[in-house]
Amino acid sequence: MDSKVIYDAFYLFAAILFILGVKLMAHPRTARRGNMLGILGMTIAIVISIMKANKQLEFMVPFTLFVIGLCCAIGILFGGILATRVKMTEMPQLVAVFNGIGGLASVLVAGAALIVAIDISVDEKIATALSGFIGSITFIGSAVAAGKLQELKFFKKGFPLPSFLRHILNLALVCGCGWAGYSLLTATSDHAVLLYVAICGLGFILGYTLTAPIGGADMPVVIALLNSYSGLAASATGFVIGSNILIIAGSLVGASGIILTSLMCVAMNRSLLSVLFGGGKAGV
Repeated sequence: MDSKVIYDAFYLFAAILFILGVKLMAHPRTARRGNMLGILGMTIAIVISIMKANKQLEFMVPFTLFVIGLCCAIGILFGGILATRVKMTEMPQLVAVFNGIGGLASVLVAGAALIVAIDISVDEKIATALSGFIGSITFIGSAVAAGKLQELKFFKKGFPLPSFLRHILNLALVCGCGWAGYSLLTATSDHAVLLYVAICGLGFILGYTLTAPIGGADMPVVIALLNSYSGLAASATGFVIGSNILIIAGSLVGASGIILTSLMCVAMNRSLLSVLFGGGKAGV
């Protein structure tokens, strides 16, 4: 049997575990079981991805395998520490941190794929631009959200622009990212990397200007939305590197995040637009 078919079969099994995990986590009694299924699915996805990459490269050098193993060990270590030491009241901050790390990972992976690519299609360039744009907004926005909920002094300061000028600035940043993304479609390899850096840089600024004016009481809604953003960025990165499981997992996170955002807005009797654009005034 073709090895590609075997890899895809394991990816499909991992995707089923992800879906079942999300379903079981909808109820407190089955949430632990759902979490374990999610862990199992992600473990399968990581192992199969390493095996697939090893076959495509014919043989990974020992140093590459060592780096991959070291990164996995560091992630497991920090994940275990955070899971055992973070208080339940600080869980939104932890989710925000995870969202931000996921967004940054998408930015780095898409950027690395753009650097090493010899011939990249227009579709892949569009996905790369979207990954950098959404991922950078997610990273900075999540950092601001976590800082606000943690009541760090820097994030408690008022936003220095009134609402009207803030909206003009955000629009200008979005247009700048759009121009850079459009230019990326026809750019050469060297220019493409510079344009991608520009997209990410403007996205970082936009992540701050969008999130900083929002009040601390609305941060849980924003974190749920950023969770959706991190999934969309991961899904776009999946298109960049041709990873079906990343596309599926990112889509699940994106869809569940936006559903949770909608439910939280209904519970607060507020619209999402009022949460995102209602705040922000001149501060000291």
